[in-house]
Amino acid sequence: MNDAVTNEQAPAPAEKESGGQPPEPGKGHSLMRQIVAGDAFAGVLAVVLAVLVGSVMVAATDDTVRETAGYVFARPSDFFSAVWDAVWGAYTALFRGAVYNNLVSDFATQIRPLTETLKFAAPLILAGLGVGLGFRAGLFNIGGRGQMLLAGAAAGYVGINFDLPIAIHLPLAILVGTVVGAFWAAIAGVLKARTGAHEVIVTIMLNYVAYYLLFYALSKEGLLQAPGSANPKSLPMKESAVLPDILGDRFNLHLGFLIALVAVAFAWWLLNRSALGYRIRAVGENPSAARSAGIDVGRTWITVMLIAGALVGLAGVNQVLGTVPDGVTLDLDAGIGFDAITVALLGRSRPLGILAAGLLFGAFKAGGFSMQAAEGIPVDIVLVVQSLIVLFIAAPPLVRAIFRLPAKEAK
Repeated sequence: MNDAVTNEQAPAPAEKESGGQPPEPGKGHSLMRQIVAGDAFAGVLAVVLAVLVGSVMVAATDDTVRETAGYVFARPSDFFSAVWDAVWGAYTALFRGAVYNNLVSDFATQIRPLTETLKFAAPLILAGLGVGLGFRAGLFNIGGRGQMLLAGAAAGYVGINFDLPIAIHLPLAILVGTVVGAFWAAIAGVLKARTGAHEVIVTIMLNYVAYYLLFYALSKEGLLQAPGSANPKSLPMKESAVLPDILGDRFNLHLGFLIALVAVAFAWWLLNRSALGYRIRAVGENPSAARSAGIDVGRTWITVMLIAGALVGLAGVNQVLGTVPDGVTLDLDAGIGFDAITVALLGRSRPLGILAAGLLFGAFKAGGFSMQAAEGIPVDIVLVVQSLIVLFIAAPPLVRAIFRLPAKEAK
């Protein structure tokens, strides 16, 4: 009897080990929870959600879908089949235009879409790194357009007016463009550090100043305007100042993509392995605490804007010397200065994340035209998907609520 009572009162082995508490979840469960609660996973789901909403718009613009919607209750299978055909056709055309074209037999032609994606991604990655670096320091650099315009104009001036060997001419054009981009962004950094002027207002104004400076240069012979031309356009770049193709003449992929990869490696090292990177992150987290710790916050802001402007300036250089070397124009930035904000947000201001986001948006740019040509779908749908990505990234609680993700744990 005593033995029975003793056995009934004895705690279970699991209770002995955990002090009467249920066993803790395993390491695998904890790791999975950290993944689904993290910002990166929410960013991926934001892209998925934007693509799903874009699918609705693709279906809505399809003539067959609209036709079958008129008798959807009589024959619903026709309607759903038309929706599937429209969405599947759109995204397979996007894939064939951005990654791999399986409709041709020549291998070089099959992989050409991937090289186009990499070409379009290069300036997005460079400009995204510049914007993302500013974000890490608590600065909102939306002056990418102005920095790209002036950097591209400076590189173009060197590329047009100098006669030098390629070993000197090309590096000189890249260097001059990068320095001009850094200088233009540093103006906002200096005003922020010395007067407290908000960088958003300053960079917006500098965008307009840069645009009209370039307009003046392209309207005056002796600066950038092509002789005898009434249009605001320069002469094409000299061969010695053009970024060389890295896969031969059959592809448009040039050295700019390799420069972008080097910039990603540099940004990663700067933020994660250097003393300056530590100061940048500290200022971005809490400028007051960083100042109390002895960090010169103003000097850090100026340094960040210098580096950010150099990276964004490289994107402008890439456009003028690589992607469109036919001459400097007023739209040389091609909207990249603002797309870079989206790339930086999607990449969570991390260099590797920005690399992935730049590749994604490069695929959108390369595949959007193929989607329009093959399926007759407006290329603006791609722009809508990009805008929706920004919307969902800006509202992470909405994404978590839709997919029932756990809330992000406070640090």
